[in-house]
Amino acid sequence: MSTAPILITAAALHEALTGPGADRVRVLDVRWRLDRPDGRPEYEAGHIPGAQFVDLNVELARHAGPEEGRHPLPSVDELQAAARRWGISDGDTVVVYDDLSNLSSARAWWLLRHSGVADVRLLDGALRTWTEAGLPLESGAAALPAPGTVSLSYTSLPVLALEDVAAFADDSLLLDARAAERYRGEVEPVDPRAGHVPGAVSAPTTENLGPDGRFLAAPALRERFRLLGAADGVGVGVYCGSGVTAAHQAVALALAGLEPRVFVGSWSQWANHPELPAATGPNPS
Repeated sequence: MSTAPILITAAALHEALTGPGADRVRVLDVRWRLDRPDGRPEYEAGHIPGAQFVDLNVELARHAGPEEGRHPLPSVDELQAAARRWGISDGDTVVVYDDLSNLSSARAWWLLRHSGVADVRLLDGALRTWTEAGLPLESGAAALPAPGTVSLSYTSLPVLALEDVAAFADDSLLLDARAAERYRGEVEPVDPRAGHVPGAVSAPTTENLGPDGRFLAAPALRERFRLLGAADGVGVGVYCGSGVTAAHQAVALALAGLEPRVFVGSWSQWANHPELPAATGPNPS
């Protein structure tokens, strides 16, 4: 995991955008949610000045068969082309945000870090902290930047492939970042089967946040994950429904000083392989 800072405050972002070196700061608006996947109307109603809109479904994922899950990674060439459209060059600072406590924008943070962008930060508390600070918004579409020149490669962060997940859950700590009722198999609004990967532990990623939508402090996150089973020498993996909020959990784990492995296909991939078992019920005792 890169040693670059993970979070940035609204005040620090505003200073970066208005001070020396502002031309090396790129801001991405990644508004997406399961019930309203097109965030462009909200973006055009008001966004951080200069922020480029990122379509999570199109630019941070690719279309594939259900056996790969709902949000498989885009090809690195597709992501590189998108990043260059957003104006990113090697050495730039990239700040990502949404209006949902970074539950969707974390996908951009993780994907860009994974592809080799060294300095990617989340606006802690998301857009809410910017507006609560009285900082300006821009409406409509931001002007397109000059094309960037960044070169990307999927080599920087550890991942779990479908064929690795079962053995990993047996030997290590595999966290399920979805809501607890989905983990238990009581409801499944999207995917073809309910339940969870056998051996996985329920750890809803929303519990990594305070009431203000900001991440808990690092000591609190370390204690949370310790109680869930994280320990020295124990690997930690994470999945969610389709690989979006798993990235948010990966942020929390990184803030706690851990190096998570993300199962990108997540439950949407596992559930589409009927030969794989599904467990139900609460966390193992």
